[in-house]
Amino acid sequence: MIEKGRISGVQMAILMYPAIMATAILLVPAISGKFARHDMWMSPIWASLAGFMAVYIACQLNKRFPGETVIQYSGEIIGRIPGKLIGFIILFFYLQTNGVIIREYSEFVVGNFLPTTPQMIVNASIVLVCGMAVQGGIEVMARSAQIFVPVVVILFLFIIVLLIPTLEPRNIFPIMENGIMPSVMGSIVPGGWFAEFFLLAFLLPLLGKGEKPMKWGMITVLLVMLTLTVVNFISLALFGNLTSTFTYPFMNAVRYISIAEFLQHLESIVMAIWVAGTFVKVSVFYYAIVLGTAQWLGLSDYRPIVFPIGFLLVIMNIWSAENLQELTHFISTSWTIYSFFVQLLVPVLLLIVACIWKKRAKGDAGK
Repeated sequence: MIEKGRISGVQMAILMYPAIMATAILLVPAISGKFARHDMWMSPIWASLAGFMAVYIACQLNKRFPGETVIQYSGEIIGRIPGKLIGFIILFFYLQTNGVIIREYSEFVVGNFLPTTPQMIVNASIVLVCGMAVQGGIEVMARSAQIFVPVVVILFLFIIVLLIPTLEPRNIFPIMENGIMPSVMGSIVPGGWFAEFFLLAFLLPLLGKGEKPMKWGMITVLLVMLTLTVVNFISLALFGNLTSTFTYPFMNAVRYISIAEFLQHLESIVMAIWVAGTFVKVSVFYYAIVLGTAQWLGLSDYRPIVFPIGFLLVIMNIWSAENLQELTHFISTSWTIYSFFVQLLVPVLLLIVACIWKKRAKGDAGK
């Protein structure tokens, strides 16, 4: 076992919550609003089905191959060479996706807070800090998340409470004016985010004995779904059909907060949520890439490749898109299909083949 550290089910949930939610709270409302309009608040509910499915598949595969990640057991299921190919596809997907996440982070920070700072400095700094966390191992990451995530949740709830007086609930009507399909269409892209719960395939082997991975995985999906539903509802109740015209609707919503002309200009709180959440998110993806690459190459330790892969992440985020508009278009189109294929379709096929082989083995044993 390359990683000697162990985490609890609660720590796994704390790592996975920002790993999905961090970037989604700013980007999902505009994307859902484009398709779902008045019904955009329902879209995360349908999208969460992908998350529940990803958790179930990851847990079922882990039950059949305890102590192994998807990079290891894919070879046992379909053979060494096809398994290596599947492992490479999964690792490249997470490498590219993490590059996109870092680019989202830098676009937001530079565009809203540090306009004169070179984007490369922002990119390199988050990769360096996350690389140091990954170098420390899964236990260091889990303890860091235990510090940051409660702060993120408290700040988020604080903003929600302050936004309540500015909301116009009538903006959500008429509900389901055109049936259920608009809200379903608005859930497709967020479903790509929820499919990222398959990252559990890299964390489940690290759980301590007696933990309940299925329970904590499902709870985390539910919490992310509730968070995004609230964010979409607030964006819709404040902006109505104009939600899709903003790049970061939730950020624009926070600018409406003004309590007695004293408590206002709270964009820095959104910045804090974004930075802390993205730190955990990038670290989890980074860790999965590094651990999986070490297993794919047959290394005895993943630490020597942490910073070389960090360099690849910096390069990948530059290559991901020329600008924010192109990046948003990629996320809304090609990446979503890519995400469902790698994180749902491939794992489902692996699970089906594993079940078939198990039945055949039992049949042969019976003879």
